[in-house]
Amino acid sequence: MNDDQIWKTRFHQLMLVRLIGLAVFALGIAIMSTDLLRPGGWPQVGAILAILGALGSLLAPRLLKKVWERQ
Repeated sequence: MNDDQIWKTRFHQLMLVRLIGLAVFALGIAIMSTDLLRPGGWPQVGAILAILGALGSLLAPRLLKKVWERQ
């Protein structure tokens, strides 16, 4: 792979990780405030998922960068 392909692949991986974190965050908010899992919402589970999604979208790209720097 040439240098442009490597950076393009890494960019796509970063965006995918961030989008997955955003999706988990949105799912947590939906679980908290709607009848998705049980009537009246489930604030505890939704809050945990929202926090994990936010942390994942913020911290996972940094971890990927560290892994790439070691290669």
